[in-house]
Amino acid sequence: MSVVLPFLAFLLAGAFAAYHRLRLAIWAGITALLLVGCWMLGANHAATIVAAVIVALIALPLVFAPIRKSLVTPPLLKFYTKLLPPLSDTERTALESGTVGFEGELFSGKPDWKQLLDLPKPELTAEEQAFLDGPCEELCRMTNDWEITHVRADLPPEMWDFLKRNKFFGMIVPKEYGGLGFSALANHKVIQKIASISSVVSSTVGVPNSLGPAELLMHYGTDEQKRHYLPRLADGRDVPCFALTGPFAGSDATSIPDYGIVCKGQWNGEEVLGFKLTLNKRYITLAPVASLIGVAFRMYDPDGLLGGDIAGGSRDIGISLALVPRDVPGLEIGRRHFPLNSPFQNGPIHGKDIFIPLSQLIGGRDMAGHGWRMLMECLSIGRSITLPSTASGGSKMGAVTVGSYARIRKQFGLSVGRFEGVEEPLARIAANAYAISALSQATAAAVSRGENPAVPSTIAKYHCTQMGREVSKDVMDILGGKGIILGPRNFAGRSWQAAPIMITVEGANIMTRSLMIFGQGAILCHPWVMKEMKAAQLQDQKQRIDQFDTALFGHIGFAISNAVRSWWYGLTASKIGSAPGDDDTRRYFRKLDRYSAALAVMADTSMLLLGGKLKFKESLSGRLGDVLSQLYIASAMLKRHQDEGSPAGDQPLLAYAFHDAINKIETALSTALRNFPIRPIGWLLWLVIFPWGRRAQAPGDRLGHKVASLLMTPCDARDRLAAGVFTTPGEHNPAGRIVSYLPKFVLAEPVERKFLKALKNSDIEALEFDAQLDEGVREGWITADERRQLEELRTLTLDAITVDDFDPEELRSAGYADLVAGERTSPRAVA
Repeated sequence: MSVVLPFLAFLLAGAFAAYHRLRLAIWAGITALLLVGCWMLGANHAATIVAAVIVALIALPLVFAPIRKSLVTPPLLKFYTKLLPPLSDTERTALESGTVGFEGELFSGKPDWKQLLDLPKPELTAEEQAFLDGPCEELCRMTNDWEITHVRADLPPEMWDFLKRNKFFGMIVPKEYGGLGFSALANHKVIQKIASISSVVSSTVGVPNSLGPAELLMHYGTDEQKRHYLPRLADGRDVPCFALTGPFAGSDATSIPDYGIVCKGQWNGEEVLGFKLTLNKRYITLAPVASLIGVAFRMYDPDGLLGGDIAGGSRDIGISLALVPRDVPGLEIGRRHFPLNSPFQNGPIHGKDIFIPLSQLIGGRDMAGHGWRMLMECLSIGRSITLPSTASGGSKMGAVTVGSYARIRKQFGLSVGRFEGVEEPLARIAANAYAISALSQATAAAVSRGENPAVPSTIAKYHCTQMGREVSKDVMDILGGKGIILGPRNFAGRSWQAAPIMITVEGANIMTRSLMIFGQGAILCHPWVMKEMKAAQLQDQKQRIDQFDTALFGHIGFAISNAVRSWWYGLTASKIGSAPGDDDTRRYFRKLDRYSAALAVMADTSMLLLGGKLKFKESLSGRLGDVLSQLYIASAMLKRHQDEGSPAGDQPLLAYAFHDAINKIETALSTALRNFPIRPIGWLLWLVIFPWGRRAQAPGDRLGHKVASLLMTPCDARDRLAAGVFTTPGEHNPAGRIVSYLPKFVLAEPVERKFLKALKNSDIEALEFDAQLDEGVREGWITADERRQLEELRTLTLDAITVDDFDPEELRSAGYADLVAGERTSPRAVA
């Protein structure tokens, strides 16, 4: 034991210093004191001396900067330079775009929870709330989704006029240009509410307030462009669209084949410098009705007409963005696409050799070739709002409506929601809706604070739409026949049809998960990687060594600390350690501490050992992206819980959603480790991250029962979950009607049970419900008032469960007669 004691002291001092992230000099001092203590306690002197020598060999060259920078750092810099993956200009632009908020803490292995919890509670201004309660509420009342999606395949003219008149298309446009000047949070709330009644209307409102002409003009437009276009966009005189995607450049937007050749041409009767634009775009939302088209294309200047100061005199100027009026000669707005029975305005755009003056470049001549940077800097803002908000509105509405339906709909004399097989999807629906709501609000709030959340926006886009699809699937499963029969009474069918659309647009989800979330997050959010990369590229050798030395050894200490913290949290099951929160949530924060450290260990190991090959290991990248995403989602839920006053009634919802997130984290980590490209490293990391093996499990049935019951019972927690969606009952809002019926059903259930029990034990021969009620009153089972209550119950039940039927002619398309007559041409394929 006397031989082992000095080395044990050495290891304990290192572990203690690493866990608490003490400076190397402090570690050396603590270790020295422990070794002196070992010597005095009679430990083996030779072993003590050996341990002291090891400490000296580590500490001396590392603690004293001149020695370290002359002997240690240069060879490590040379090795790092070889290891560093080559980055294209487009990759570099993407990585350097955006800001880092709390998501950076999740890569630290030791998140500063105070930073998260001290963020201001997201709140609307009085003006924004008035808009939500006024014009937005009125718009929802006007909405007849069946008419929009089946009869017209478009919004009715009066709705288009209402949207323009009330400046729904100008929510993000500053007031000085005639817009509403709303915050991103207000934009989120409006889209969320509209999406709860119609995804077609929400996308129509969302696109002009997302990435497009208005957003780009606000950030990069010339003063003249802003003065001319922003007021027209704000009041709807111009309807915008943005043309990025084409047949050969979908998710790979950097490969845009559309081009503009710089030349001179005629514009408004004058010869000016411009470019001839050739483009072939598709999937462009609002294209069929747009009057102003934003276009991304690659600009070429073969004759050097722009001068040598653009792109260094290169012929290839680069990706540029322009505003093209609809009426410009040669521009063809194609016929409409028909996206999965969710007929929002969407279609192709074509054109060849269209002359456009340089004055139509967004930002003017100086911004030629800067289009990719402009897109990257603005894309995360739009991606943070429209699709996450749409998923939030649809999911929250689906949750409270199907919860009501599951209580109302009875089979075998029991509400279907009381069956355990139905409780499972009900609990998933509620938890997913809770998580989506927290996540979508978190990213919107980040934009409102002035951040440009590049990584959270990809997390929100991917996971809100993925969870939204799961909610829609579970809703359809519970509704059964009610869900699959389309018609004015069906509140779920169109959401199910539209779910894959959200998965596909604004970057395919498969690529978002496997390439973007971790690929961008590992560099942008990591506290040291970007600093190392920038230092390695410096030209001044002294400055290069100094900055790389600081970053590298900071990174090494960071990696050791996270390995120790991950192992310790795994060993103690996250039950030891300081954490914020109350008795219920403190353990949640500790768990997130553990998996933050585990993510950092996995990220550092993967980047060190795989280097540039990591970006081709998409399965590993996707799984580590899942870990980062679930950490961020869980953090957003805890922040939401605190902002709402930590209500006790929400505990089952929070617990279910949180444990689901933790289970997903462990699943992703364990799958990544079992498939790690270097198998021995995977085994070693498993011992560090899972010293007792996997412990997290999916939420249990008992918790699921509580959550499902919450969804089927009028209560504050259910009301908070439904906050912000359009539950006002009306002729064209079957979901709102079903939601409004729930309190009446709960009050009537005791009367119904009393009546049915008496009826079962009687010899009454009446078969019709009304006759049975009459007998019940005569026999004294129920009072006259209770009879009226049961009559109303039957009427409301019938409205909730009834599905639509149609005359065959109603289901035929408007072109059916032409088709029969052989006059209708077939749809044209669009490349």
